[in-house]
Amino acid sequence: MPAERIPVSAGGPEGTNSAYVLPERGVLVDPGPPGDDAWAELRAGLRDAEVALDALDHVVVTHWHADHAGLAPRLADAADATVHMHERDAPLVAEYRAERERRLRRDERTMRSWGVPADVAAAVVDGDAPSPLPAETPVEAHADGDAIAGATVLHTPGHTEGHLALAADGDVFVGDTLLPMYTPNVGGSDTRAGNPLASFLSSLARLEGREGTLRPGHGTDLAVPGRFEAIRDHHRTRSRRVFERVRRFERPTPWEVAADLFGEMRGVHAKFGAGEAAAHLAYLADAGDVVAVADDPVRFEPRRAADEGPTAFE
Repeated sequence: MPAERIPVSAGGPEGTNSAYVLPERGVLVDPGPPGDDAWAELRAGLRDAEVALDALDHVVVTHWHADHAGLAPRLADAADATVHMHERDAPLVAEYRAERERRLRRDERTMRSWGVPADVAAAVVDGDAPSPLPAETPVEAHADGDAIAGATVLHTPGHTEGHLALAADGDVFVGDTLLPMYTPNVGGSDTRAGNPLASFLSSLARLEGREGTLRPGHGTDLAVPGRFEAIRDHHRTRSRRVFERVRRFERPTPWEVAADLFGEMRGVHAKFGAGEAAAHLAYLADAGDVVAVADDPVRFEPRRAADEGPTAFE
């Protein structure tokens, strides 16, 4: 039997999630956000696919964000199944309560290093409501190339440090790395990363080189290869715009660049916007286009002459 997509629309901030069940392998990928309504949708989808709970042995989660991982503990408990994640993201579900506190402290510290005003950074942290996940959940951690019920784990970092894709039976379940309608946030979506845009672009290239049908974590169809180039073009354009701000302003912080690019940013969008700018600045710095000249907060200036553009993506 081929993989079946189960739409789970309740409770997710990014719109309808795509859960996938692989009946012959006893695998379900990305069960969806926590909550009773999402659980009812998932159960209904399994019934429509004629897959009983006790036929599931493995729950694979592409990354730690709650709209993908939220139902994993509940499903694993009901099905007596094992939760699987990449080793870099596994602790954020396995030790949810403790890791959430560490993450919030890291998020606030990182936002301040990007130049986000103290009150804005504090508001982001204060507004980060806990998900209804167990304090601890057994999770089997994996590395790139590991097998889960005969399916292959592919490490695809960028959106998060431990994002994975799963390849099986001519399908590649890509989570949030490749989406049909928009590009995932890079930088603010996981503040552990040093150069998340470089990681993300490498993950794109890896997926582009895979044979098989790419199955996204939101939505359905992906226009391949056009979608890959559209995402690269999006980041190419944004890098140029970030570089222009660095050249025009006096040693701006990522927050100052983001404010000029995106306008007013409130709540979690302050973290996402500043993180996106920081990701592009780190990428430009690695390419030699800009240089960091301070670190508390970090500030940048152009390394190239005023009449030259960035070499990143060229």
